[in-house]
Amino acid sequence: MNLTAWLTTASPHSRRALLAASLGWMLDSFDIMLFAFVLPHVMADLHLSKASGGLLGSFTLIAAAIGGILFGLAADRFGRIRALIASVCIYAVFTACCGLAVGFISLAIFRILLGFGVGGEWATGSALVCETWPAKHRDKALALMQSAFAIGYGLAALVAFVVLHFFTWRIVFFVGLAPALLSFWIANHVPESEDWKNLSTQPQTTRASFADLFKPPLLGRTTALTLMNACCMFAWWGFNLWVPSYFSLSAARGGIGFSAQTMTAIIVVMQIGMWLGYVSFGYLATAFGRRRVYVTFLISAAALTFLFATTRSPLVLLFLCPCLAFTATGYFSGFAAVSAETYPTRIRATGQGFTYNLGRLASAIAPFAAGSLADRHGFPAAFHLQAAAFLVAAAFWIFLPRTSDNAC
Repeated sequence: MNLTAWLTTASPHSRRALLAASLGWMLDSFDIMLFAFVLPHVMADLHLSKASGGLLGSFTLIAAAIGGILFGLAADRFGRIRALIASVCIYAVFTACCGLAVGFISLAIFRILLGFGVGGEWATGSALVCETWPAKHRDKALALMQSAFAIGYGLAALVAFVVLHFFTWRIVFFVGLAPALLSFWIANHVPESEDWKNLSTQPQTTRASFADLFKPPLLGRTTALTLMNACCMFAWWGFNLWVPSYFSLSAARGGIGFSAQTMTAIIVVMQIGMWLGYVSFGYLATAFGRRRVYVTFLISAAALTFLFATTRSPLVLLFLCPCLAFTATGYFSGFAAVSAETYPTRIRATGQGFTYNLGRLASAIAPFAAGSLADRHGFPAAFHLQAAAFLVAAAFWIFLPRTSDNAC
């Protein structure tokens, strides 16, 4: 059985759209996760507490939520490609600006501005992929796009490790300017979605409106999707933003005290598990049903996060972390598919941007909450909170109706 035949037989238009969305999401992850790897150095250099470091992460998520909602509307109004290019340029430029920060205030401003761009990529890219791939391959295509986040995360770990060995944390942020080059390729090689182009010729009254998300039958679906994603994002960001610090900080400061080599090795192995989780979700959902696989991932993630909080052995973590990353991130591939199929073309990016990013807005408290708990009660308590959030997220699937595979 050829697991990649669906990819090689697709049209060039479909493959370019998938590549553009995947690269944009990969570099989105790369830019935003650079912060997690330099955070211990930033806190030491700028004299910040863990709570202050977490607050910077929360500011980024709040800005990303606002940017994602606005970019979703922009993608429906002005086109998927234009919105995608703008989001990539914004997050690349302001990631580089973070290297110029001289204190908490200036760094917070740059993190907020880059967050606007970071938030816009997901809804724009997933809408583009949904509209350029047939229903029978949509789960797999969206899963492959989502898997690019793991590649960006792992790339951020490697770049931070190499650059910090020779330079300071500021240079790490300057490397974040590189994704801006992607925008030139997208502008010249990726065609606009035919679905959107056909819609753009219709009367203005058929265009996207936030109000449509809160009218039957979409009101209940919008609410359930938003609350479920809020819990997922709370767990994910509360965990992942602090894992590098937990590994690298000394025992006296509440961490484990791994060397840079050990931490980088575990993080990279985690991203392998994360990538496999993203990609596998598409195949598993096709075989066993999206709802069943999604809930199984979330419950497994809760159990493994609790186990992670009680483990300090590098060898055990080397095996545990990829399994945790597999279950604690793969479900996002399912969210991309179910949210895309929930909304019609004219408000698809608006609906996806709203549910994904309002969930991110609600979860913005997670880095600060986790940092505060780590300050007062230690990192294990913070990770237990994330485990509970995974379980609550699983419960919200009760309120989600089954979507049609032919909705896009």
